[in-house]
Amino acid sequence: MGSFNKVILMGNLTRDPELRYTPSGAPVCNFDLAMNRSYTTQAGERKDEVCFMTVVVWGKQAESSGQYLAKGRQALVEGHLQQRSWETPRARSGRRSRL
Repeated sequence: MGSFNKVILMGNLTRDPELRYTPSGAPVCNFDLAMNRSYTTQAGERKDEVCFMTVVVWGKQAESSGQYLAKGRQALVEGHLQQRSWETPRARSGRRSRL
């Protein structure tokens, strides 16, 4: 069976985009999005939660993101999820999802 990995997110940037270039000259831009969710519990209590996602953009879109986006601005992004995992010298490990 095939698989499907597509995500569409809309949120606010938590920091200014970081535009940089790889040694081969390819532009890459990183920024973080915060997505807010409000809901009501069964007891009638209103709850708010925030989800943070790191976004990585390549190529011409990276340059446009670096030019037009800024902290606090709203952005709509479409892409696929990618999970990175690592281990530190102290045998601590971690995982992070990116779009």
